[in-house]
Amino acid sequence: MKQIHTLSRRTFIKGALASTAILGGVDLSADKKTIQRKKTQELYGKVFHLTIDKTLVNIAGKASYATTVNGMLPGPTLHWREGDEITLHVTNNLSESSSIHWHGIILPFEMDGVPGISFDGIAPNETFTYTFKVNQSGTYWYHSHSGFQEQTGLYGAIVIQPKEKEPFEYDEEYVITLSDYADVKPSTIYRNLKLSADYYNFNQRTLGDFFTEVKEKGFLEAFSQRSMWNKMRMSPRDLADVTAYTYTFLLNGNGPKEPSNFLFKQGQKIRLRIINSAAMTIFDVRIPGLKMEVITADGNYVQPVNVDEFRIGVAETYDIIVEPQDERAYAIFAQSIERSGYALANLTPDTKQLAKIPKMDAPQALTMVDMGMGHNMSKMSKMNMSQNKDVVSMKKAIPITKLPMKWNVGTTMRAMDPQYRLNDPGVGLRDNGRKVLCYGDLRSLRSTKKEKYPDREIVLHLTGNMDRYMWSINGIPYHEAKPLVFHYGERLRITYINDTMMNHPMHLHGLWSDLETGDENHLVRKHTIISQPGSKISFRVTVDAKGAWAYHCHLLYHMTDMFRKVVVS
Repeated sequence: MKQIHTLSRRTFIKGALASTAILGGVDLSADKKTIQRKKTQELYGKVFHLTIDKTLVNIAGKASYATTVNGMLPGPTLHWREGDEITLHVTNNLSESSSIHWHGIILPFEMDGVPGISFDGIAPNETFTYTFKVNQSGTYWYHSHSGFQEQTGLYGAIVIQPKEKEPFEYDEEYVITLSDYADVKPSTIYRNLKLSADYYNFNQRTLGDFFTEVKEKGFLEAFSQRSMWNKMRMSPRDLADVTAYTYTFLLNGNGPKEPSNFLFKQGQKIRLRIINSAAMTIFDVRIPGLKMEVITADGNYVQPVNVDEFRIGVAETYDIIVEPQDERAYAIFAQSIERSGYALANLTPDTKQLAKIPKMDAPQALTMVDMGMGHNMSKMSKMNMSQNKDVVSMKKAIPITKLPMKWNVGTTMRAMDPQYRLNDPGVGLRDNGRKVLCYGDLRSLRSTKKEKYPDREIVLHLTGNMDRYMWSINGIPYHEAKPLVFHYGERLRITYINDTMMNHPMHLHGLWSDLETGDENHLVRKHTIISQPGSKISFRVTVDAKGAWAYHCHLLYHMTDMFRKVVVS
């Protein structure tokens, strides 16, 4: 077995800069005839040959180099079968190290694909062979875990067919990958954020906004709230770090000017496998005119829920079923959380019929609730806390493992009264007149009644300084942190307290996260969990996989330091 090395923040940034250096210097006069990008393919079988390449693309009107799999952006959709032994030969044709992580796939840690944690990475002109048995089914995805390559296009979908018949029926299915793409180098984006965290945010408060707040709340209340935001070094309009100012939002690799088309026949049930494979963008998805029946979350069956809209965090997946009754085109519409842009496709009976593009919602500002000020909650949020009181209370006390905590210059934000908000759809989706999916709506289709009760609880504070664009866990950046130690065979309860005013989609590799959403008997099994601003959320983990695992926020430019190594002994 190869020695497992520790990945330092300096190594990560160095790798990120190296991996993006080749993406500059493109001849902007290049036209579509020079573009090398291939159409995304569907690959089936047990043995796969994949190459990681530098490919010239034209996404938003000018040429740039993307990092692709088999020359495709997104990479090929891989179709596996539950129970099969899968072999993937991955050849790195880049001039720097690369990797592929199989997101949400339960496998031996040596096959997880995280350089510095589970292996050394794939050196230039080398081939690494991944091999493992598929022990699950559902919708998943893969992406690079090297530097910022995920931002430049190295991602693709995974569809795993189950051994047994699924508990629902449909006539047709399509895979939808949502993502964000920038013509500029990721290292430039990261540098701009470090220089000014609101570099890409053009939705700032004005003096006129303050006068409006004075009219609504009175001078003292308006001034007090403005002072608190300033103290946190955070703006209530900071909903996303990177926006459509530099991003083009993609659906299956196509921008909104050239949307994908998915065909249906009247009365058919259509299954859509929706994956958020973006680097930094949280999307709110709806299909105006159609109810969406949510049937899986992160590859696992849930009790069906009918909604008009749902939020999908970076790295999450949802499967939905829709049943169009009219022979007309419907828009598959995915707005970015800060409402600067959208990804788009058409669900249509005829490729000549295109749907009317919905109007984007106005951006909502963060509130005192999102700041974790429980004493100043809205009526809706108070109702959510009351509804969830029983959800989060434990039947008996369990020991809490205390971890090192630092409140320092890197942690200017702190939630004073964080609450569970499982029935709060989140900023941007509140009171919009539509039925929006909340975590509190989700119930697993499988029974968790006989699951082992937690042996102990670990509390993790998600911390940061927006002004300096610094992110951490418990106030400690990754390069200063000791690994988290989990004990093989134990059952953990992990609670996030989000002391920041941003959403963080947190991903624990190698182990399932059983989210507490309101029913002890049907905990929802996920691999990625959104922690809302100024809130807390809890889940349980059966520690059943030995080895070294990564644990991090899946927002790419947060990942460098909101990251931990987990050792299961």
